[in-house]
Amino acid sequence: MPVLSQLRRLLFRPPSAYGGARTLTSPHQYIHTETNSTAFIKPEDQKKIGKWLTLPPFNATVNGASLGKHIAGRKRQPTVNGDETAIKWVMRCCPQLPRSLVQKLFRLRQVRRKPYESSNTVDDHASEGQVKRVSAKDSMRYGDTVYLPITVQAFPTEKTECLCTEEELKFLHDLELYKDSAVIVINKPTGMPVQGGIGIKRSLDELAATYLKHELSEPPRLVHRLDRDSSGILVLGRTQLSATVLHSVFREKTVGASNIDLKSEKRFLQRKYWALVIGSPRRPQGLISVPLGKVVMDDGRSERITVVENVSTTASQHAITEYRVLDSSIHGLTWLELSPLTGRKHQLRVHCAEVLGTPIVGDYKYGWQAHKKWNRPHILSTDFDNKVEAGNKTSLPFGLNLESGSIIAKQPNLHLHCKKMVLPDVSSAIKQARVSSWDYDFTDIKSLKFDAPLPAHMQRSWDILCS
Repeated sequence: MPVLSQLRRLLFRPPSAYGGARTLTSPHQYIHTETNSTAFIKPEDQKKIGKWLTLPPFNATVNGASLGKHIAGRKRQPTVNGDETAIKWVMRCCPQLPRSLVQKLFRLRQVRRKPYESSNTVDDHASEGQVKRVSAKDSMRYGDTVYLPITVQAFPTEKTECLCTEEELKFLHDLELYKDSAVIVINKPTGMPVQGGIGIKRSLDELAATYLKHELSEPPRLVHRLDRDSSGILVLGRTQLSATVLHSVFREKTVGASNIDLKSEKRFLQRKYWALVIGSPRRPQGLISVPLGKVVMDDGRSERITVVENVSTTASQHAITEYRVLDSSIHGLTWLELSPLTGRKHQLRVHCAEVLGTPIVGDYKYGWQAHKKWNRPHILSTDFDNKVEAGNKTSLPFGLNLESGSIIAKQPNLHLHCKKMVLPDVSSAIKQARVSSWDYDFTDIKSLKFDAPLPAHMQRSWDILCS
């Protein structure tokens, strides 16, 4: 705390002149706005030269939400922001600085701006008319240069203590299916929570933010969700911009769901889940299109999603899923391929249990009664299954146990896996948006295709039923 207090006294000492500014010009000194990667001056080069730290000149930035809509073909509009506030530009250039500190800099009028018409550096001859104080909400103009007190370079960055073993770090990196400048695609294991919460010590988003940054200073960010007990393809945006674009793409998939024209709708985002269900649908393939709503239970301590019968009296969200039968078993189980056209909470689990009448194996929340009635002696009695289950009880990193939970287990794990995904090439779209955002047809951007292998418990169930 004494070090931090001393730093703050230095940081907010009133400047006596504008002279001696330091302009950041090397890759080690400033954020390169085209890649959103940040790297400040190396520690050995940190010398107090003057009182000002120069940020890169302001240029037009890509509007992530607009670009996502453009890719989805929902809205034809410019994907470049020509107008941005000063505080947003500082936060974009200096993501490692706490927002509270940046706000305080503006509040104490410690931030300066020079318009493009003036010279690009602040020197001893700079006049009051050229360099002026700037407010947080002031709009930036092309070429404007912002100056911060030089002491922000000495702000103590938190060193993240490595809480993972080498085995856990290797396991985490082995989950990666794909990586480019915009996205990281992970094959999420069963049982690993995607987000933190009560009773959750380590979640995938926190682990990724700490250990999957690779060469970037920004942490990857979630753009969609998977249930803790499900597995499969999970996409993260590697920068704030790419995460905003991806979030908009996933959201646009759901906008106006009840009015989707399935025949003419272009599938710019495709997801295919594999699920093992108890029973068999009446038809080998079909479309489920029903509204879903939330029901609060146990005096607010829990909730569940259910099909809404009367949308005029109950809050609901329309949910659409395509399905087809992959394989049927004499044991009364069926493999389904599920393609959600919307992204509602527990959508696939509720559609299977309440609409098709075939709850997913291991889904005790929506299929408890079906599991109680499920007669499995003919499956449990096989010598092959018992040998396999008995020989695979080794616990994996992060406390996961991925070797058990197949249909021969006393309590099978959830058999729901995001197997395939087709995603727009967001990295190419962002690059193209910076070059030409007005006349480029982003609906024709190339696609990325991913395929995640089944988790061990589902693969074992597949081998048992389909061999």
